Amino acid sequence: RNKKSRGLFDDQFRLDKISKLKDPLEKLNQYINWEGFRSIIDQAFRETEPSLGGRPPFDRVMMFKVLVLQKMYNLSDDKTEYQILDRFSFSRFLGIDLCDAVPDAKTIWHFREQLKNHAIFDQLFEFLRDKISKADLILNDGSIVDARIIRVPKQRNSRDENGQIKNGEIPEDWKEKPNKLRQKDTDASWTRKNGQNHYGYKNHIKVDQGSKIITEYQVTTAKVHDSVVLEDLLDESDTGKPLWGDSAYMGKSCAKVIRKYRMKNLTNKQGCRHKTLSEYHKKKNHQKSKVRARVEHVFGFVWQNLSGSIPFRNIGLDRIASSIGLQNIVYNLFRAVYLIETKNMSIKL
Repeated sequence: RNKKSRGLFDDQFRLDKISKLKDPLEKLNQYINWEGFRSIIDQAFRETEPSLGGRPPFDRVMMFKVLVLQKMYNLSDDKTEYQILDRFSFSRFLGIDLCDAVPDAKTIWHFREQLKNHAIFDQLFEFLRDKISKADLILNDGSIVDARIIRVPKQRNSRDENGQIKNGEIPEDWKEKPNKLRQKDTDASWTRKNGQNHYGYKNHIKVDQGSKIITEYQVTTAKVHDSVVLEDLLDESDTGKPLWGDSAYMGKSCAKVIRKYRMKNLTNKQGCRHKTLSEYHKKKNHQKSKVRARVEHVFGFVWQNLSGSIPFRNIGLDRIASSIGLQNIVYNLFRAVYLIETKNMSIKL
């Protein structure tokens, strides 16, 4: 057994070895200027008078990086606290030494709730997108739209309870049991796709075709059809550019929205029971899908690297929207770092 006494530089040697194994967190610190997010994060907190006493607050940018870790590794608040204490790479990413205090689970929860209550995640997403755009990483050569179902734990309700929820009502016995009500998701809904039933929400995204950066997103319940959200995803910056999408965006309402922005409609066609697609349209769909499929790479990255296959723990549309917004932010962070490295650019976002 190779045992030796502890040396002065053993911690640094361990970190150097982690770096050689290509620590993804180190890359984020290398290419992302986290201080740029501070002014937006501070909007969710009122300044307190130091003379009033109390425990000094944790650095807010560091706390935002804690939420990034949570989303990357699908950690609960308690597990996040434990992993920060346990892992060298987490401590280095956050700038925490062994002698420093670590935020506990309640502090992490409260910080995330403050950002959610002040709609800060939307602002952070837009701020990062604009920084990526100013760095010329977004090619602006057209957009792709699509949606992905976000699964949440299924609710074991009775038929009567489900009926009341669909009508926008809260069952009477739930009102008498507030602890039970807190565990019930009254916003999530069912949808059917590819012959299977799914329960949860939807992450509707618009992706820049050239860079695969998410440029806009909307969050809805699962029952909302993809086409309903199209107008919310598009804006004046899309005028005159091509738009790719699957057959969910082929209806008259979508065609009207696409014409409104004078975009080139490259959404896929779909046959019906009494009218199948011609060979010409099948060939055209195949050609369009070569570009449209790039949006699947985005969902694939989330599925493999951001625990996209695991149901979200959050309850309620507001918390789910914040969590999905954070997921989209983390994806854009990693995609931007990849593009910077690929282009050998000496910049820091």
